Amino acid sequence: MATARVGDIEVWYEEHGSGTPLLMIMGLATDSTAWAFQLPDFAKRYRAIAFDNRGVGRTSKPAGPYSIHQMADDAKGLLDALGIRRAHVLGVSMGGMIAQELALRYPESVSALVLACTYPEPDATVESRRSFMVGQLGGQVRTDGEISIDVASLNPLSFVQQMLPTVFNPEFIQTDLPKLMQVFAGAMQHGFSMEAILGQVSAVMGHRATDRLHRIAVPTLVLTGDADRLVDPSNSDVLAREIPGAKLVKIPGGSHGFNFETPEVFNAAVLDFLATVPAT
Repeated sequence: MATARVGDIEVWYEEHGSGTPLLMIMGLATDSTAWAFQLPDFAKRYRAIAFDNRGVGRTSKPAGPYSIHQMADDAKGLLDALGIRRAHVLGVSMGGMIAQELALRYPESVSALVLACTYPEPDATVESRRSFMVGQLGGQVRTDGEISIDVASLNPLSFVQQMLPTVFNPEFIQTDLPKLMQVFAGAMQHGFSMEAILGQVSAVMGHRATDRLHRIAVPTLVLTGDADRLVDPSNSDVLAREIPGAKLVKIPGGSHGFNFETPEVFNAAVLDFLATVPAT
């Protein structure tokens, strides 16, 4: 566990295992704690690297807004700092957007790609859900697309409560709340900046990659749960259709957070795919 200077920020990361590097990029408002149920399995076969994106956990939290381009540059900077020329890249949700952009901006740095529970650009459902959630938190989305909200009055727990029903299946929330709170424990423990989280929201809403996906030329797995309430699984159809040769896997009953909810299913899908990728 260490930090690396990447551009204008300090990036916190941890490494486990050895072999081919596997860079793991987490989603919005969540730090690397959420990889807790992947790291042990992945480290048995790979040099598994998890890190906190800008704005969460132990990484710097500069004022936003952020962009997915910027966050892809952060990921590339971390690879450079670690002396890694080429890596498999796994991204979940916002992390999947960052992974797309990393593969597009720095194709020489990516040997395989796993895009889980993510989209190539926001659709009308995503826009509507954002407006609803911002309204529930006492703010509004302006006509220019920016969020108007009193950050100082926001309670981080209220934000988490708004997110939970869209990320996890209801049964999991009812029966596994202690396990569930691990997702947000690190972010809360190391400082939860609502301003930074809104910076991440700006990044995901500004992500646009559909018309460039055909340029991705590495083996790609598109992975989603068919019960994802946050990012409609149809977005994975688009990713798989537009990325040449991409493999699409939909997990029956899988929620947006099924890497945490059913890690054995998520891990097997990722590892089975990566086992087919030639070593570089």
